[in-house]
Amino acid sequence: MDVATQVLSEVRGQVLPVIRVAGPPGVRPEPLPEPLPEPLPDAAVGGARAAGELGLTRTEFARAVQLGIVRAGPPAPGGSARYARAELERIRSAEGFPEALRERVGTVAGAEAAGAVLGISPGRFTRLARCGHITPVGYRINRYRVVVWLYLAAELREFADREPGMLRGSAPPADRELLAAKADLRPRKWRGRHVGLLLRRTADPWERAAVLASVLPEEELREAVPDPAERIVLAALAPPAPYGHPQIPAAAAVAARLLRAEPADEVHWYRTSLDFALTGARGQSKSTGDRGPT
Repeated sequence: MDVATQVLSEVRGQVLPVIRVAGPPGVRPEPLPEPLPEPLPDAAVGGARAAGELGLTRTEFARAVQLGIVRAGPPAPGGSARYARAELERIRSAEGFPEALRERVGTVAGAEAAGAVLGISPGRFTRLARCGHITPVGYRINRYRVVVWLYLAAELREFADREPGMLRGSAPPADRELLAAKADLRPRKWRGRHVGLLLRRTADPWERAAVLASVLPEEELREAVPDPAERIVLAALAPPAPYGHPQIPAAAAVAARLLRAEPADEVHWYRTSLDFALTGARGQSKSTGDRGPT
């Protein structure tokens, strides 16, 4: 019996489902991604060793795992991530390794560096990002407690090839409306990407529900999940903070705001998605006779 199941069984008895919802929040919902297949079991190594064998820094390796390029195997007894030799060999045998792998995970930080990749000014890049045309892949908090968004360099180059018209000329009417309303879609777009990547990692209905629950404000979560026993399970299965999330309390407080949905329609989307997920998870529990994740 795993930890979450044991915790639940001690509180009361019940469970939750895999679901299909409209899609991660953003300007337009898209279908939730399907979980990736599990890597083949094999001799496994820890993250530091795996990063070294792939010729990546710790940060590059963490990004590769986040993006689903490198898939973790079953965790070690202590809970730390392990990576199968077969999985590492799959990565090494890919065409263009290791340069192509490094290119896929390379990031730039802030509007100035990102704008340089696109050949545009920092101001124009900020407008494109705030209006939701470019999605951050991560963040860091600088010493002034300001959010610095990270972008995949490869995605920026793809954007330049795909949307050359966006790099020149005046802003389209929809963007002007967003800017006039002082909108900033970067946190929302990042959350949508983050949640989507986490959902791809698991097919377990309780774990998927926990991912969705982790984005809701506390008051919304209590309304959506009134059963304290179920909230215990969801908390036990909640994903950890993203790699690079600050540990210093002042910076962590700034970053914590990025992890929760804010606009009413975004909150509604996650709450509706969680309702579907819980329905499925509870249904699985009834059919198996167990409470908590399987």
